[in-house]
Amino acid sequence: MSIITLTTDWNKDDYYAGAVKGTILSNCPDVTVIDITHQIKPFNIYQAAFILKNTYKYYPSESVHIIGVKTEPFADHNYLIAEFDNQYFLGTDNGVFSLLFKDDDTVKYFSLKDYEQSSFPTLNVFAAVACSLVQGEKPESIGTEAEAINRRVPLRATIEENILTGSVVYIDSFQNAITNISKDLFDRIGNGKPFKIYVQSNHYVISKINKAYQETTVGEILAIFNSLNLLEIAINGGNAAELLNLDTNSSIRIKFQ
Repeated sequence: MSIITLTTDWNKDDYYAGAVKGTILSNCPDVTVIDITHQIKPFNIYQAAFILKNTYKYYPSESVHIIGVKTEPFADHNYLIAEFDNQYFLGTDNGVFSLLFKDDDTVKYFSLKDYEQSSFPTLNVFAAVACSLVQGEKPESIGTEAEAINRRVPLRATIEENILTGSVVYIDSFQNAITNISKDLFDRIGNGKPFKIYVQSNHYVISKINKAYQETTVGEILAIFNSLNLLEIAINGGNAAELLNLDTNSSIRIKFQ
């Protein structure tokens, strides 16, 4: 089965997804097109990278993932193919690839400089390139190998003495606030010591980590390590981000005693 996925910041009511899918199916009718999401906030490559990074590993080898976020090229921001873990990623060199992969990942990049610039590259460039890849063409025959890419600095938790400070990096469908504090980092810095989690400065304090949401009374704030092993701030039966006024980049501070 050949698979092409779409991750975009398009409104679900626009014609963009329909036009791209039609173009793909006209070029490679045997492919399956999967919508990962079209609900990325406009131009938010951090959100796009977070979702795709935690999604692509579940797809079969040689799947092609189109990143339709902030795609218009300019200056040295060319179109790119990234080859990693037997999968392909198509997008514009706007920093999203540096957020999608770790520095030590063995990623190969191929620049698509010879393709004409477009105001809608997902339709006019990526759809055709994706079909070429699923039909067996190699990236090196489509583009030229690129040694350097544009980079963005990912949001990382910081450590200072007995204090671990992280940030909310994603708000999910249930308004749970997912942070960039991993369980491994929490365990390593805390080393089993008592702690307090401060949300919105000192307004809300949590002193335990739940194993399940239902451990906490309905309507109460809680902390839990989710399926990604990232610290999540939630309210049992409620909307944490909305009620606690949390958004991406909101700080979460943990003080170990």
